[in-house]
Amino acid sequence: MIGRANLAALLPHEGAMCLLDSVVQWDATRVHCRSATHRDAANPLAQDGRIAALCGVEYAAQAMAAHGALSGEIGSRPRLGYLASVRDVVCEMAWLDGLAGDLDIMAEQLHAEAGRVIYSFSLACDGQALLSGRAAVVLDGVIA
Repeated sequence: MIGRANLAALLPHEGAMCLLDSVVQWDATRVHCRSATHRDAANPLAQDGRIAALCGVEYAAQAMAAHGALSGEIGSRPRLGYLASVRDVVCEMAWLDGLAGDLDIMAEQLHAEAGRVIYSFSLACDGQALLSGRAAVVLDGVIA
């Protein structure tokens, strides 16, 4: 398991914008992350104290970035990563902030080629599906 402190070296996000608390497990194509930041009143994604379930896409994007670094797809922290497209998103509820349990964030790499990756992703809480979809990510350079 990789804790929050070590995630900072893997993600281009800093401070409160680093939404993941841990990487529970990963292999060459999959990553499982966990987070409790949806219950944090200072969550930077919150508007009027609420966090829309669609913000789960950002949780998934951070899991994808962590996977890229852990699997060796990215030599170091990416300088810029763009969500080029998000498709087939299914949202099972409206809000994340009222959930008592931790979020389980899963991502699976479906395709990778020079600077471009496609992942499927899902978020769940206490076994209940919250959000799923696919994302295409384009990477633009790395921090030296």
